[in-house]
Amino acid sequence: MEGNTHSRDLLRKIKEITLWILDNLSQGRSPLIGIQRFRTYCTDLGSNCNCSSIKPNGHEILTFQKESHVYRIDVLLRVLLIVQQLLQENKHGSKRDIYYMHPSVFSDQSVVDRAINDICILLQCSRHNLNVVSVGNGLVMGWLRFFEGGRKFDCINSPNTAHTIPVLVEEVKDIVSVAQYILVVEKESVFQRLANDQFCSKNRCIVITGRGYPDVPTRRFLRLLVEQLCLPVYCLVDCDPYGFDILATYRFGSMQMAYDAKFLRVPQIQWLGAFPSDSDYYGLPKQCLLPLTTEDKRKTEAMLLRCYLHQEKPDWRLELELILQRGVKFEIEALSVHSLSFLSDVYIPSKIKEGTYICHI
Repeated sequence: MEGNTHSRDLLRKIKEITLWILDNLSQGRSPLIGIQRFRTYCTDLGSNCNCSSIKPNGHEILTFQKESHVYRIDVLLRVLLIVQQLLQENKHGSKRDIYYMHPSVFSDQSVVDRAINDICILLQCSRHNLNVVSVGNGLVMGWLRFFEGGRKFDCINSPNTAHTIPVLVEEVKDIVSVAQYILVVEKESVFQRLANDQFCSKNRCIVITGRGYPDVPTRRFLRLLVEQLCLPVYCLVDCDPYGFDILATYRFGSMQMAYDAKFLRVPQIQWLGAFPSDSDYYGLPKQCLLPLTTEDKRKTEAMLLRCYLHQEKPDWRLELELILQRGVKFEIEALSVHSLSFLSDVYIPSKIKEGTYICHI
């Protein structure tokens, strides 16, 4: 019933927006469509920014008087019509589905993605409220059981078996777990290494991977688990700028979906590794250390300017600075130089037991 009420509210807003645009055009006026802008960070370190909040950060005005805006408004209205249809028929569609409804007009998937974000801002809602879903990439295993849309996910009976993370996270119900913590790993290869080593059988935990940069369902599902189970959550990423950026996406949200960051970020997440100092502590040979590329250095320097690393995570910033100072990076899999199961048997358990991770604030 609540979902139907929300859909009716969105349909009312869509009708009001379209009628307002048509009314302006019929009277020879060019409507000004204001799109609020949000951000998850800034690089003005001397200012008292509010990037950690959900407050708007200025407006972008779309008008028919600018040729570049005409195409963008056209795309926005076409996507809005598709969203209206999805809501009216109570159906779900992916961003890719929407793209293929007008491929010659949309030209590129990113055009649709931007229109969907603009619509969310205009309607003041999240993407899933539009019945627009992502194609889920995330995987989960461990001591967990839940239902989604009437379907039972019973990971507990086989804790080392991978299950895809539900796309319709809002329909996840009756979550049960006897886990002691949640472990988020950057890559599928590390996830599979833990599965092969029977990691979840030996350690009462839940393991999640977004297979790189996490999609929306993975981030929403992780946040749901943390809120409902009240478990500590650790994140394991490569010791390089891209691994760090993935960690930051889980913790602070992405700039692309900054308007929805408060529903996607996981402030409780703790950085388990890999740290630059781990290469010395665990005796990684020089062959395992790769020099930072020019792009790696550029990305690292840019990330060091993010306000949240100065205001909220100075300890994370120090580790990122150390990556840049050393000029080398390494992958989590490099720990296999000691033994194939070193990551599962030694590295992760010892870090959690000894508390050698960077806590959330």
